[in-house]
Amino acid sequence: LSWGPHPGLPPSAAALLVSGPDGEMLWLEVTHHPGQEPQVRLMGRYLLPPCKQRWHTCAAFLPQDGLLLCGDRRGSLLLFPCSSSPGRAAESTSTINGGSDSVVEDSGSKLKPSCSLQKEALPLEAPLSMLFGLHGKTGVTSVACHKGYIYSTGRDGVYRQLRLQGQQLEVLRKHRPCKGLQWIEELRFASDGDLLVLGFHADNFVVWSSKTSGNLHCVPCGGGHRSWSYWSSPSAEAFAFIKCGDVMLYHREAEPCEQQVLLASLHGREIACVRRLGVVEVPGHAIFNIFVTGSEDTTACVLALGEHSRAAVPLVRLSDHISSVRALALAGPAGPGDDSFGDKGLSALLFSAGGRAQISCYRLLCAGDPASESAVACQVVHVASHRLDEHWERKKNRHKLVKMDPETRYMSLSVVPGTSTKQLPTPWKFLAAACSDGSVRVFGLLEAARKLVLVAESFHHQRCVLKVEAFLHTWAGGERHLLCSAATDGSIAFWDITSPIVDAVDVLHRAEGEMEPLALGTPLLTIMAHSCGVNSLHVRETPEGQYLVASGSDDGSIHVCLLEVALGRGEAVAGTCLRVLERVARHCAHAAHVTGIRVLRPDLLLSASVDQRLTLWRRGPGGLEALSTTFFQVPDLAEVDCWEVGEAGGDLHYYCVLCGQGLEMLR
Repeated sequence: LSWGPHPGLPPSAAALLVSGPDGEMLWLEVTHHPGQEPQVRLMGRYLLPPCKQRWHTCAAFLPQDGLLLCGDRRGSLLLFPCSSSPGRAAESTSTINGGSDSVVEDSGSKLKPSCSLQKEALPLEAPLSMLFGLHGKTGVTSVACHKGYIYSTGRDGVYRQLRLQGQQLEVLRKHRPCKGLQWIEELRFASDGDLLVLGFHADNFVVWSSKTSGNLHCVPCGGGHRSWSYWSSPSAEAFAFIKCGDVMLYHREAEPCEQQVLLASLHGREIACVRRLGVVEVPGHAIFNIFVTGSEDTTACVLALGEHSRAAVPLVRLSDHISSVRALALAGPAGPGDDSFGDKGLSALLFSAGGRAQISCYRLLCAGDPASESAVACQVVHVASHRLDEHWERKKNRHKLVKMDPETRYMSLSVVPGTSTKQLPTPWKFLAAACSDGSVRVFGLLEAARKLVLVAESFHHQRCVLKVEAFLHTWAGGERHLLCSAATDGSIAFWDITSPIVDAVDVLHRAEGEMEPLALGTPLLTIMAHSCGVNSLHVRETPEGQYLVASGSDDGSIHVCLLEVALGRGEAVAGTCLRVLERVARHCAHAAHVTGIRVLRPDLLLSASVDQRLTLWRRGPGGLEALSTTFFQVPDLAEVDCWEVGEAGGDLHYYCVLCGQGLEMLR
C-alpha cells in the first residue's frame, strides 16, 4: 500500500495504490468527509513487469499528460497512462482478459470483489515506458516531480534526474550525494532552492544539503528503518520511527548558528583541471563566464563568474566519478545559433576523466535565467560513460590476454577536431586520452545512441603519458588528423591518426557500435624536448599553415618547435611526414614545474608554474625573451586555460584562469 500525491484531487480525496497478486496494481480514489465513512472508487488497474518481488514501492501522479509514475521493488521505473475518469479504460488498447480477480464499483461507491470481469471492471494497463532495474535490485524508494523534471531515489546510493520525451522516460544524470550514504529514502525541495536528501548513513538518519554539500541533521537511530517520518521548521525538527515494535520520537529545538560561511568552497580538495565553456549574456545582469572544473574530490563543477563579480557561483555538480577528475575536454562549445539549444545560450559536450580508468560524457546547456539566484541556468544530460575494467569483462577469450591495470588513470584528454566534414561524414566524435599505463587511446562517441567505444590504442611510450593534443591539418586536397603525446621521459611523439579513425568509422558502422581496438601504428616523429616529464602542452597553427608546439616540463624548462606537414603521393599515412623547421628552448624558465603553457600568437607565449609566476614570452629569432611576470595567488598550480576577448576599438585582450589549491582569473 502507498499513497500517491495527485495534484488534481480535492483536499478531501487521496489516491491509494495497492499491489496484489500476479503483479496487478490498483489505483483507488479514497474520499473522506467528516462524519461519513470513506468512499472508495476504482480508477485504474496496472500490470507490473515480471520479477521475483513483484510489487510497487512508491508512486506519483505527474501534473501533465495524465501519467502515473511508479517505482517497484526490482528498482525499475514505470510510466502508466491514467485519467480521472474511470470510463477511459474502454479506450485502452492494452486490455488483458485474464482470470484474475477484479474489483468493481456498485451504486454505493463501495468496493466489492467479483470473480469475473464485469462491465464496470477496468482492463490491465501495460507500461508506456519502463527503465528496468534503474536503481538496482534493492528497489526504488521515492519518485517526485519538480519544475518539469522527475526525480527518483533508491538504495543504490544515488538519485536520478529524468525528463519526459513524448511518453518515454529519459535519464538526464545521476547524483551521488556523499560517500557512504547508500540508503537514500526521499528528496525534499526547500524554498531557498536547496535540495535536501533524506536517508540512512550507517546507523544514523541524515539530512544532507546539496547546497552546502554537508549534513544538516544527523539522528542516531540505528539506521535502515522502513517506517519513519521527518518534519522540520525553522524553529525545530522531529523524526519518528518504529524500532522493535515501539514508536520512537526524536525532537530537537533549533540552535543559533555560531558559525558563518564567509566564502563557500568550490571543491573539497584541490582543483586538478579547468576549462572555459564560453559566455552567457543575461538581460539586466553582467556578462557571465562559464567554467568547468574537476577536482581530487571526485566531482566536476560547472560554475559562473560575473564580469564584475569576485565570486564564482556553482551551477551544477557532477558526481558520477568514483575517483579523482584529472582531465576535461570540450567538444565545441557551440555558441549562438546552435540548433541544439537556440540563440541565447551555450551548448557543448563535456568529457571528464581521471582515476580508475573512467570517462564520462555530458551535454551541457547553459542559458540566462534572471529569476534564479545565479542568473544562469545549466542543464546537464549524461550521454555516456566508459571504464576499462567493464570493457575488459565484455571481451571474448580474455583469459588468454594480459588484463589491463584497473588503477589506470587518464592524465589528459583532447577532442579530435574536424570529424564531421565532407571528407569524413560521420556522426561519431573522437577523443584522445593520455593514460598512466603508458598507452595513448582513442575513443569514439555516438551521441544519438549514447555509446562511448574504445577504437584504437598504442603502448609506444612504454611509460606514463602525461599530455595529448589533437589538431587538424587541412590543405586543398583534403585533411589529416594529427596527434601529439608527451610522456614522463620528456619525449613528444607525433601521430597521424587519420587512417585508424577512418577504419574505426567503417568497423563501427558495420558492427553496430562494437569493435576491438585498432592499432595506432608508429609515430611520424619523436622529439626529446625535455630531460623529464612534460606537464604542459599546446599546439597552435600559424598563418603560414605551420604548427607551433610549446611544452613545459618538471625541470622548469620551456620548449618550442615549429613543424611543417609534408605530404607525399596519395593520402596514405606513409606519405605523411613532419619536418622540424625550428627549435627553441629556455632552460630554468621557472623555478618549479611548468604546469601551464599557451601559444597566444606565433610570437607570444604564456607560461605558468608551481612557483606562482605567470610569465609572458616573446618568440623571436634569438629565442624566447621574457616580457613580463605576474605573481598569482593559487598554490600548487595544476592547469591553465586562456582565451582572447575583442574590446572596443579592435584591441585584443587575453584572459586566463588558473587552478590548483583554488581558482583565479587574470587579465
